[in-house]
Amino acid sequence: MNLKETWANRTYRPFLRQWPKPARKGTAWLMVFELMGLIPILVIFGIAQPNLYRTDLWKIGYENKLNSNPNMILYAYANHKPLPQVPLVWSRTLTDFNVAISVISLFLLLVKLITFIMKGWLPLIALVINIAMTALYTVSVYGQIGPDYADPRYPAPAAWYFRYGCDMAKEWGVYKSCQIAQSSLGITFYMLMIYLLNLGFAAWAMWPNKELNDGDDDDDNDSLYGYDAKPVEMQNMKNEPLVSATPFTPRTQAFHTLNRQLPLRAQRAP
Repeated sequence: MNLKETWANRTYRPFLRQWPKPARKGTAWLMVFELMGLIPILVIFGIAQPNLYRTDLWKIGYENKLNSNPNMILYAYANHKPLPQVPLVWSRTLTDFNVAISVISLFLLLVKLITFIMKGWLPLIALVINIAMTALYTVSVYGQIGPDYADPRYPAPAAWYFRYGCDMAKEWGVYKSCQIAQSSLGITFYMLMIYLLNLGFAAWAMWPNKELNDGDDDDDNDSLYGYDAKPVEMQNMKNEPLVSATPFTPRTQAFHTLNRQLPLRAQRAP
């Protein structure tokens, strides 16, 4: 048996695989919940750019000896020292990164919706994309939690507003901004869970299964969410003959009687 015959007789087909019906339904419903999380995350990450509250919260933490000094870079320049590495939670990189992944998520959701309706959302494509998005949102969650060990005097395993709340931000006038920073982590974690569930469904579809390898594609008989489409039989409708009735009046009866008694009209009749 040559290589071509071996490939044709293979039992596991990773490319054109079918979705299990529960996984297909779950993926369809998760798109609704993904959109519900994507709208607020676009708003929150959008208003946080470029620096709505990042530096203010960093200063508040330093004044309360809860994290590093936001002026560390200026001190390094003034003292001709190597530039320190800014913690990810206080960096512009994290802010831009969050905006980027939110826009990418919106684009992928639109692509997934179109290809899912056209039955082109293959499990292999879903597996690769969900692995990538899970990794991106994991980095975002880690960055927002904010371990800050730049200053050995004030090590911070997490941002101060996650450990102590936002009460300290009231006297600085950034209480609402602090709440936005807290909510951004919550909605990011929500999106991470959505992509983990999508990843689970894609992995289930890619798991070796003889029914998914050899089964016929019954999607043509199924709706978007996997329900069987039942044909509707049209019943023949019997057309009843219309009975036309001539209005009956005494004058009409007299006219017909006179018409039958006219000799000339009777002769002309064929």
